[in-house]
Amino acid sequence: MTNDFPYGTKDGRFPLPFGERDDRPGLLVLTDMGGTGEIAAAAEAAGLRLLEVVGLEDASSRLDIQLGCDVILLLCDRPSPILERLLVQVETFAIQREIPVILVAGLDTIDLAYACTRNDRTQLLCQPDETDLAATLLAAAESVETVRSVHDLSSDSDGIRLQKLSDEVSRLARTLETLTQRQQAAPSFELGPRISDRPSDYIGMPALSPLGEEQEGGEIGKDVTPQQVRDLLRARRLRDEFLPGDLFADPAWDMLLDLFAARLEQERVSVSSLCIASAVPPTTALRWIRTLTERGLLQRQADPLDGRRIFIALADSAAIALTRWFRASRRFVDSEGRGGLRA
Repeated sequence: MTNDFPYGTKDGRFPLPFGERDDRPGLLVLTDMGGTGEIAAAAEAAGLRLLEVVGLEDASSRLDIQLGCDVILLLCDRPSPILERLLVQVETFAIQREIPVILVAGLDTIDLAYACTRNDRTQLLCQPDETDLAATLLAAAESVETVRSVHDLSSDSDGIRLQKLSDEVSRLARTLETLTQRQQAAPSFELGPRISDRPSDYIGMPALSPLGEEQEGGEIGKDVTPQQVRDLLRARRLRDEFLPGDLFADPAWDMLLDLFAARLEQERVSVSSLCIASAVPPTTALRWIRTLTERGLLQRQADPLDGRRIFIALADSAAIALTRWFRASRRFVDSEGRGGLRA
């Protein structure tokens, strides 16, 4: 007869042939970057058990044989010929097993990563700092524990618990951005680079057809010019040069204005371009993009000429609302010929 070998206890009453039992969620790390020591420390702080750190060149074969895994962390800062296939494989793996994924991209890989994201439980970060990554790992670990204990909780309480955790993570990230904000340079009227300034090997979609259905008699953009929207954005940028930027932390509004101007100009806006337009760290911008999309203000538009690119556009309802806002705020508009908004 084969004897069972029970896991030991801390008081030593039983033997410990396999070591102390570890019920923490398991984290598999796939990376093209260094700094595994920092990853291990962040995983430990989040209550995760680090299974292994695997290079991207071996990641695909590792996923084919991977059995027990609760969270996947994929760090893909640099473009790679194998990256698109690996992103799809990771998302498929996670969806089949209903596990969370954390994708950490760079500005050169964010558009591809966003285009390949299909799992509702995937968190997309871009150039996060250590604390932001640790907070996201903590949220993933908490979501795993919530799923494990789902038989003790109603779906409503699950949603409330995760929403509170997400709000707390967002608050922590915003606080850290404020504390680590670098001194501003000399005042500038520039809005920053747009996606057209960045080199790329993909063939974008020409802006030949309308970006959305015109509703209510072509109300979208009526009596509003792209220059008016751009002037408002420039005025907002200039404001941050003279007053503490953390007093006016509203990247969602900047994103909506940038997309509105782009729509009036019949331009397509990529995820990386929108992150730049937000004037906040890319990970914060991605969080806002997700929130605005979930609330129906933004929508994803696939590039039919290149599957590696997803464009972000205003929903028609949001474009109509912005048109009406500009029209209602005419009392603050300089009517002496130029039509620009006063700062």
